[in-house]
Amino acid sequence: MIPLSLAEIAVAVGGTLADAPDPAVRVSADVELDSRRIVPGGLFVALRGERVDGHEHAAGAVAAGAVGVLAAHPVGVPAVVVPDVQAALGSLASAVLARLPGLVVAGVTGSSGKTSTKDLIAQLLSRLGPTVAPPGSFNNELGHPYTVLRSTVDTRYLVLEYSARGIGHIAALARIAAPRIAAVLNVGSAHLGKFGSRDAIATAKGELIEALPADGVAVLNADDPLVAAMAARTAARVVPFGTSAAATIRADEVRLDEAGRPGFRLVTPAGAVTVQLGLYGAHQVSNSLAATAIALELGLPLADVGAGLAAAKPLSRWRMEVTERPDGVLVVNDAYNANPESMRAALTALRTMARARRCWAVLGQMAELGAGADAEHGALGRYATGLGVDRLVVVGPEAAPVHAAAAADGSWRGESVQVPDVGAAVRLLRRDVRPGDVVLVKASRAAGLERIAEALLAEPAAGGAR
Repeated sequence: MIPLSLAEIAVAVGGTLADAPDPAVRVSADVELDSRRIVPGGLFVALRGERVDGHEHAAGAVAAGAVGVLAAHPVGVPAVVVPDVQAALGSLASAVLARLPGLVVAGVTGSSGKTSTKDLIAQLLSRLGPTVAPPGSFNNELGHPYTVLRSTVDTRYLVLEYSARGIGHIAALARIAAPRIAAVLNVGSAHLGKFGSRDAIATAKGELIEALPADGVAVLNADDPLVAAMAARTAARVVPFGTSAAATIRADEVRLDEAGRPGFRLVTPAGAVTVQLGLYGAHQVSNSLAATAIALELGLPLADVGAGLAAAKPLSRWRMEVTERPDGVLVVNDAYNANPESMRAALTALRTMARARRCWAVLGQMAELGAGADAEHGALGRYATGLGVDRLVVVGPEAAPVHAAAAADGSWRGESVQVPDVGAAVRLLRRDVRPGDVVLVKASRAAGLERIAEALLAEPAAGGAR
């Protein structure tokens, strides 16, 4: 964070000082939500959760070097006291951004692919100058301002991921940190149970585009009609991306190498360049196009974009994380989250990566799909059999329709097994996986299926990641 005194922080968040003998003492290190991460010069944010009250750790944070605490009541050590700590965290982030007028905020949202695209954008923009981006999926009302507060006077680009669990959530995040350039990737079925319809999801995602200034840039997926229609919701200049003729930033001649990594011809107003990604799955093409559009708009030359995409690596855990064991078993850990669209993309990538090798899909529930959950899980089972997945392991009762649909496919030559939990899945896989097999593990975060991938890689000891 930029250096600010406790007095300045109090003014920024509308708070009062308590037990602060020196209001001029400056916060010169990071703002932290976890007292165990405090370093000398930092600021501790005392949040009250279901299990832990950060106020109980305020004294420990100051003992570890925190200059002060952002708190809801006096805590016996230097503190800025506010009525709502979470709201004050957002206010502090906004105040810091206001002191960094030369910093450009680039935003991204969508039903799937946000984190992977955020990582691509950050890697491209880092070629232009110092860039801050969230670790993993820090995209909600806490992670969003926490990331903003990582910015310093040297930061040129701030890449933010905007998520929504309802109408108005993205608008609220944009009030903390409004983007100058923003991309909407897609409108899918994620959180359909909370929103009720894809139109409602589109309304929420489009709030990011509405937050753009008139001299900003909206990067919209021309291949998704609900996203393309968002052009009417902004006065900003629109840059469409995709594979259709309507796209200004376009991919053609898309192909997959023997490992399932996509290559394509990147066509832009600045010319064309051939790109070979080191990331897995055809869905990364669309993510790359969105990142390209933002990077080109911010001044990265096309040749550098091509080189940056080729060099890009997955930065966030459990998203198409591919590791080969010494015995040749390839484990694909994509267990961070799941929805119907991302499940189909991962299964397609699995089938491409496996080629002639035997492939396993270890699948758990897709959460928050509402009344259509059983139908979507059943459709996923049919999609897996249609692709010719060899072995299907369905984990947990919530995902049972995946197994039922697969088992009912009389034309499929594979095998589906329903298991009750992670432990049962691990035992089955350890018994039956053979050298050279390819194993995909994917489900919504609540299912915790990353433990299956970790167990497979722990025995035998994993080789190097690819």
